[in-house]
Amino acid sequence: MELEERVTDLESRLAFQDDTIQALNDELVAQQKRVERLQLQMAALLKRQEEMLGQFGVFEEDAPPPHY
Repeated sequence: MELEERVTDLESRLAFQDDTIQALNDELVAQQKRVERLQLQMAALLKRQEEMLGQFGVFEEDAPPPHY
């Protein structure tokens, strides 16, 4: 293999790797946004649950058994 062919092959591989790294980075950014959105939703649900517990008191499953 001539030197020029080897350099061309390496340049081609580098370009492919750059594209792959960029695609992975884009997906990682999108995934991080999804995780952040899910964290916000989870926090909102927990807050809502706490508010409901405050309104309705102790749920039946948390109440002590009748023989107490």
